[in-house]
Amino acid sequence: MEYDLEERTALFAEKIIELCKKAPKSRITMPIIDQLIRSGTSIGANYHEANGASSKKDFKNKIFICKKEAKETKYWLRLLVKAVDELKEEARNLWREAHEFTLIFSKIASKS
Repeated sequence: MEYDLEERTALFAEKIIELCKKAPKSRITMPIIDQLIRSGTSIGANYHEANGASSKKDFKNKIFICKKEAKETKYWLRLLVKAVDELKEEARNLWREAHEFTLIFSKIASKS
């Protein structure tokens, strides 16, 4: 199970990168793209770290970061669509995945 979520978050990060590559670069989009890449790739990185945590407290902390980054990613996806309407459908799918991550990490945090 852990490996599947590690792979899922890694694939999500790759899709975020691909989406951001499609966005036109401007003064408006560049800060959004930068933040979206940071938060969208951070989910998987922190989940990988959680699986190597040194303690239960460290694990729970990393899982909370995963949840926080997933929520932040939804925010930046919303703003990217506002700036670049033609990315709406792809961003919507990624938003749904980020929302699922929020629910998954909330559940993991509540059980740990």
